[in-house]
Amino acid sequence: MTMANAGASAGFSGSYRQDDVRFLLKRLPGRAFVSVREKEALIQSGRRHYSEMLSAESPPSSRHLALFDAACHANRARMAHDCLRLAHLIAARRAGPVTLVSLARAGTPVGVIVRRLLDGVLRREVVHYSVSIIRDRGIDEVALRTIVARHAPESIVFVDGWTGKGVIARELERSVGLFNARYGVAIDSGLFVLSDLAGAAACASSADDYLIPSSILNATVSGLVSRTVVNGDIGPEDFHGCVVYGELAAHDRSRAFADDIAAAALDIAASGVPAALDIAASGVPAAVPLDRERAAATSRACLAALAQRYDIADINLIKPGIGEATRVLLRRVPRLLILRDREAADVAHLNLLAHEKEVPVVVDRTLPYQGVSLIRRGSDA
Repeated sequence: MTMANAGASAGFSGSYRQDDVRFLLKRLPGRAFVSVREKEALIQSGRRHYSEMLSAESPPSSRHLALFDAACHANRARMAHDCLRLAHLIAARRAGPVTLVSLARAGTPVGVIVRRLLDGVLRREVVHYSVSIIRDRGIDEVALRTIVARHAPESIVFVDGWTGKGVIARELERSVGLFNARYGVAIDSGLFVLSDLAGAAACASSADDYLIPSSILNATVSGLVSRTVVNGDIGPEDFHGCVVYGELAAHDRSRAFADDIAAAALDIAASGVPAALDIAASGVPAAVPLDRERAAATSRACLAALAQRYDIADINLIKPGIGEATRVLLRRVPRLLILRDREAADVAHLNLLAHEKEVPVVVDRTLPYQGVSLIRRGSDA
């Protein structure tokens, strides 16, 4: 298989505008969904890999949407500033055209916004694809071959929303390294994110654990696209798969959210204040040099302490940071939610989700992150 004939499809844009993103994913029929509890039991028993199964998604409740709207209001300036900063960081590290490759699906909204800023603020030629990467399985090689057949490998920049433990950043480095060796190219495997809690990203706007509003919703803030899957429906020359939840279109916030954050970032850029500086009027914190080693050490110490305290042998059952804690409460079977400050505005949605799922909540003032979710072990599910 050559680069030129890799990939049978030009992709699709979900509920975004066509120039915002091309999802290089195979759309699958919405069938054979499994319940969250059944999925958890299959994953932890080793009978199925998490990437082989999907659970159906429901429309967000009115309370859930109210929390999303509150998060957008509270953190709009912060996320806009960090997206603008990330665009500047990318522009400084890539000459010529830029090929953004976001990691579906948490990275997709960030990629949409950053693409607009690279184009509209920095006047860079830029395209944006969103592709699948799966822990233990790697990045979608067919999708990556498709991109390399169209664009210079050195133009590629991988984008995601945040790092939790750094698992995906390391998976990206491993699988892109194998791809480079196999095809004789030199794609930079570094990951660019808004918030790097694990010290695992190549470049980040921040190392703070703050509420990125898009983490609150699932498909309805990600182009109506599901989490990605690799199962029996995916052939060797297919992209990784997904389900498009067209039935949720009436509840979709994907385009409106990207429009709003991009508009806020454009306002910041128009003010003439460099993205790397503090913007006191907006309440956005000043940029500080990111200490990756310190962030990584903090992550390791936190994971070790929690594993010992809660008798956890499998580190994959610990999900640190607001983004990862939210994912557990939305998609997995939670055992416990740990919060540093239960009254903090950024964790209001975590409190709601924990209440809805009857998950115990404990407060730990020593926690280095705003929240951590523990996944229930298979024998207890």
